Amino acid sequence: MTPGHASYWDPKYAWSFIRGAAPPKRTPQERIKDFQEIYLSYDERAVREQASRCIQCPEPACVQGCPLNNRIPEWLALAAAGDFLGAAEISRSTSNMPEICSRVCPQERLCEGACILTGRTDPVSIGAVERFINEYALIRGAATVAPAPPNGFGVAVVGSGPGGIACADELAKQGFAVTIFESHSVPGGLLVNGLPAFKLDKAVVARRIELLKGRGVDFQLGVRVGWDVSLRALQEQFDAVFLACGAQQAKPLDVPGADLGGVIQALPFLIGTNLQSTPADLRFDVEGKRVAVLGGGDTAMDCLRSALRSGAREGVCLYRRDLANMPGSRKEYANALEEGARFQFLTSPVALDGTATGQIARVRCVRMELGAPDAQGRRSPRPIAGSEFAVPVDLVVVAYGFDPVPFPPGSDLRQVAVNSWGAIAVDADQMTSVAGVFAGGDSARGPSLVVHAVRDGRRAAAAIKRYLEVRPA
Repeated sequence: MTPGHASYWDPKYAWSFIRGAAPPKRTPQERIKDFQEIYLSYDERAVREQASRCIQCPEPACVQGCPLNNRIPEWLALAAAGDFLGAAEISRSTSNMPEICSRVCPQERLCEGACILTGRTDPVSIGAVERFINEYALIRGAATVAPAPPNGFGVAVVGSGPGGIACADELAKQGFAVTIFESHSVPGGLLVNGLPAFKLDKAVVARRIELLKGRGVDFQLGVRVGWDVSLRALQEQFDAVFLACGAQQAKPLDVPGADLGGVIQALPFLIGTNLQSTPADLRFDVEGKRVAVLGGGDTAMDCLRSALRSGAREGVCLYRRDLANMPGSRKEYANALEEGARFQFLTSPVALDGTATGQIARVRCVRMELGAPDAQGRRSPRPIAGSEFAVPVDLVVVAYGFDPVPFPPGSDLRQVAVNSWGAIAVDADQMTSVAGVFAGGDSARGPSLVVHAVRDGRRAAAAIKRYLEVRPA
């Protein structure tokens, strides 16, 4: 296209002469030495160029592809014009933690995957622009908040992960007195304990927590609801309760030898390798070891990449399906490959062998082939007879996913109905079987995306407001 072409100056065609550019990232050789975030930010010129590639669809598929229905074309247009503060304000109107979602959402499966440019050229770099505009606003204090006038209602939020944060934020904006109960000594839930710092710097989460405190949200840390305080006590003190406990009960490895020394579940491994505040007796000695990670989701790749950063001699992922059927993010898979991780697809562990002292020595595996699709459309793996082989290892990390943690025996939380696989049952308003008690996030839907937990928290906040406004005095 040339300047003489009639459409050359039409911003609608910017995508045709401005190439899509992913945000810069640190080299694998540099980033493998630490746990700092790997992605860097655009500069102002680059962010304006990339935002200008949006063609402003009349029915934007990116909005529909976002679980929060973020007003993406609107803030892209403002960013392209250089109004970064205005863009960030619109971004915050539909998301309670856009600076976090922009870092951890799999945009290639959501908004960017739905971009109309996909297939013709690179999609608009929505996530990277979202990160830039919100960091721009936060650094300049444009997102500073203050407590809203109180409305006389109080709500208890159980859990300070993304669902709890979103619900508390929405309620506090409207004058509710919100108290968050968190079982750990540091707030943030999954964002702190489950995500490595190279994906989400803990200081970013801490800043979001401080913004919540600025809205007047109170935090009660080290309090386990169901153990230290009962549901009835919360109901007596507050007008409504939102349960956002997460899903952190690991799915077991059900093969012979699973109880050998050196076989570790993913969450303790991530906590022990990523958090500098972790006590020494909870950390894992990975230096110079051969580490095998079982599973094919994002958690598995987090474990692989954490092991390599912790000095592992090698990190290999053993996964029973192929790459096409692997649930993990392709972006995270590519990052793991760059950092030296290896993947053995169509491989399923059948037993673990140990040394004379009871330590893991090898993983016995069988090759798999894919059969007919299952109920979710993924092809079911089946073993190939006579294909057994062994992988020598010094450490095995089990990353088979998580289930909701059962309510403690004898707790009055047991009156809250759960479904067949232990998740809290909720209606369309996120209300549980107990009036005035709501739930959302992984505790209600099972392990899912951060953005889904944020959506649940926002829905619950709106439903709590409606519930309390019509509740008899």
